[in-house]
Amino acid sequence: MTDQVVETGDVRLTGHAAGESQFLGRTRELKELRADIERAGLDTLAGRKPPRARVLLIAGRPGSGRTALAEELVHQVADRYPDGVLRARLTDPDGTPVPVERAARDLLAALEHQAPAGACGDELSDSLRDALADRRALLLLDDAADAEQVDALLPDTPDCLVVAVSEGPLTGIPDVRPCTLGGLDAKSGVELLSRHTGSVRITVDPRAAEGLAEECQGQPAALMLAGGWLAARPKAAVLDLAKQLRTDPAEGTALSRVFRLAYDALPATAARMLRLLALAPAGLVDPQTASALVGCSVDSAHTTLDEFVALGFLHAVDSPLPQYEVPGCLHPLLRVLAGHHERPVELQVARARMLERTVRLLQVCRAITETDSPQARQRLLDMPRALRFPTPRAAADWLRLTRPALLASARLAVGDGELDTLARRLMSQLVRAMVAHVGTQAAAPDLYEIHSLVLDVAERRELPRERAAALLNLGDLDARSGRTADALVRYRAALDAGREVDDPYAAGRAMESVGGAHLELGDYDRAADWFGRALVERLARGERADAARLYGRIAAAHTFAGRYGEALRNWRAAISGHRKLGDVAAQARALSELARVQEYAGRPDESLRTCREAVEWARRAEDTRLQAALHLRVADTLERLGDPASAGLHRGAAERLLGEVNQEDDADACEIRTTSAED
Repeated sequence: MTDQVVETGDVRLTGHAAGESQFLGRTRELKELRADIERAGLDTLAGRKPPRARVLLIAGRPGSGRTALAEELVHQVADRYPDGVLRARLTDPDGTPVPVERAARDLLAALEHQAPAGACGDELSDSLRDALADRRALLLLDDAADAEQVDALLPDTPDCLVVAVSEGPLTGIPDVRPCTLGGLDAKSGVELLSRHTGSVRITVDPRAAEGLAEECQGQPAALMLAGGWLAARPKAAVLDLAKQLRTDPAEGTALSRVFRLAYDALPATAARMLRLLALAPAGLVDPQTASALVGCSVDSAHTTLDEFVALGFLHAVDSPLPQYEVPGCLHPLLRVLAGHHERPVELQVARARMLERTVRLLQVCRAITETDSPQARQRLLDMPRALRFPTPRAAADWLRLTRPALLASARLAVGDGELDTLARRLMSQLVRAMVAHVGTQAAAPDLYEIHSLVLDVAERRELPRERAAALLNLGDLDARSGRTADALVRYRAALDAGREVDDPYAAGRAMESVGGAHLELGDYDRAADWFGRALVERLARGERADAARLYGRIAAAHTFAGRYGEALRNWRAAISGHRKLGDVAAQARALSELARVQEYAGRPDESLRTCREAVEWARRAEDTRLQAALHLRVADTLERLGDPASAGLHRGAAERLLGEVNQEDDADACEIRTTSAED
């Protein structure tokens, strides 16, 4: 760890730091911070136990090494916190504060605590405090924008410690004394230079090295750039660079002056790539992103990004994939350069190329999971080799590791308030890739954010069709999270939006969803009514499969209400619809439900005949589990009718079928393990 390290924007839960630290300087600051941990707080002096975690504040300008100092402090005291270290960055590289909802949710995920999708900031803050209540953990909150951000994430237990990094004071949080950073001392500054240039040039002219460190004002980020400039020019003397900086007439900070000098020395193609990295979502970049921004090959982009790391322009992210981060202190400088050297239309084209590349990667990421589909296999073959993933596991890992950048891409795509074709495709492919790899339930928090972005733009731009789709998707996520009343409100709003543009699909889906919400709330009359309205829409459009399914939902509502006659009539209509469509599996399931209602209605003989018919259709559909369940139901009915011998035969058949199912599951598990080992 060196004094110039900049933390990445994602959240991680780690154990104790390992290895010997290579931190430079800041001896006095570290001593004061460690003493501050032991210092009695104001509440303690008053005879009360402090109600919340102690907050240590490290304040300094971006590039001052404030994050590195925080990391070194964490390294030194982590063994006191057996529940590990949580890290979160609270400001995006472009200066936008991270919403509390996102930071709290990511911290909860690092604690392996699943919070419901769509929960508000207060709910998530409370959940985080509950999750930390019995833990002794250390939180590093980097680049905090204000006190409110930190306060919302502050644990309600003195057993935790919070180390906050900010540019200024956190007014509003009691009992916090900031540790304000200036430049490194001369000795540490020279040593930092020597790590890039080697010791020979420093030993040859130590005064020039001290002068260069002074010109950089001891700022680690500036010293890194100066060291990178010298490392790229083995024959240049340290004094040469010091003189150039001393005679540079340009105004600005030490960092901006060293940055301009290093930037001006780049070849034109590399300089253009560097300034276009200002467009990288969340300041995170990989070879695919860089190659799309400038229109070069992926291999060429990879090489240039590695060169930028050596020059001090980028930091390599600790990841199995080649990933890099634009330091927050350089992001404003790159943005100014991009605006000065690139025309607005050129920036728009570069941004579009980058987002289009993301769309194509997401398409491949999803398609590789559809190995049984000839169309999906052909789409994969049609993609350039540089965009393909070797295995589904590799695609899943890419999706997981690039998740912060992908979500930032979604925010970038709608950041200007538009919802153009590219933005729609990006949102769609991101949702489909997440669902394909992790499932709707696990991806629900991210899906909620994506659909909320679409809804926000649709409402601002008055796009009823997109508004209806976003409301339906958010309503589904609310319903899965148990917020049925909230889901009902969204479904009714989606219905209004669908009717506004005469969209029968959206209106029909909204009607069915309204019915489902009423069913979940126990209002069976309204549920049946809304399912009936949706059925009329489906029948009018000739959507027979959906109509057959809706007959079943109407029947279920009547069953819950105890209206077995209506339920039987609708189940028979559903069975007829599935039979006409040739959907054997659906017909078997509908027959099974019909038999259940017949049993409720006190018609055991009819139920028995229907069950036996359902068994035959389940056999044709090769639905072994349904066959077993039906055999058990037949056995129960036969026992009530006084035929235990026949009941035993059916129970035996059910046991044999379940045995076959277990064998198939074991074989599938073995195949999965084998495939994983091969991957």
